[in-house]
Amino acid sequence: MDQHNNKPAVDEIDRKIIEALQIDGRRPFTKLAAELGISEASVRQRVANLINTHVMQIVAITNPVKLGYNLASMIGIRVSGDRLFEVADQISAFDEVIYLIICAGSFDLLAEVVCQDNDHLLRFLTEKLYKVEGVQQTETFIYLRVCKDTLTPVGYSAFDMFRRPKREE
Repeated sequence: MDQHNNKPAVDEIDRKIIEALQIDGRRPFTKLAAELGISEASVRQRVANLINTHVMQIVAITNPVKLGYNLASMIGIRVSGDRLFEVADQISAFDEVIYLIICAGSFDLLAEVVCQDNDHLLRFLTEKLYKVEGVQQTETFIYLRVCKDTLTPVGYSAFDMFRRPKREE
């Protein structure tokens, strides 16, 4: 760890380990070690360090479409200033919300939401979101197509149905 700016020191081998685990989080350390020309113990120690210093985590990523959530949207939310954190806590507890940030700009919060269909989205808005005390205004942006997603592993996207079809070469 760099003591001057509190950033974890990540070298080129760590980056290669991270890239490999982004593709397959269950990849055996023996294979990684062989590919990188280092010992399995070194890979194991580096992975443990990357996890312990919160540089990365290894998690299961679900595909919302396979779980019946065929509609995705981003909702911009304006909140009364004195309730920002309380509103964020309440909204983050909703099952439909998969990502929530406090931000600057036209909106105070941005919520990424997945729903089964338009009726489910309407119920979410009217029965949950609009009833949160402090929510003043919202604007919903329904996903038509995801053009870039660097947060999901290479070769996999939870929202493949919203992607542009690959061009034939």
